[in-house]
Amino acid sequence: MSRSSKKGPYVDPKLLKKISKFKPDGKTVIKTWSRDSEVAPEMVGYTFGIHNGKNFIEVTIKEEMVGHRLGEFSLTRKFTRHGGKMQREAEAGAAAAAKPAPAK
Repeated sequence: MSRSSKKGPYVDPKLLKKISKFKPDGKTVIKTWSRDSEVAPEMVGYTFGIHNGKNFIEVTIKEEMVGHRLGEFSLTRKFTRHGGKMQREAEAGAAAAAKPAPAK
């Protein structure tokens, strides 16, 4: 469920305070745990270290990101792949078939 439009977008006040201290040079990383904050137009050009539960993922905010939440750009789960043992055997067979034979 989304936030009510009459309330307006939620941006953490502490995050706005941190932004006012720095210039949008893209080199300074602003660490934040506020994944639920929306990206405001004032944030464009800044680099944020968004916490994903284990470490901070560095994200440079662009114009296209305005309106999205910060947590969307810092994934909390790592996708390995589907399959398992059977999938590994199929990939190994495909790699061997694609490998060219050595020239004599």
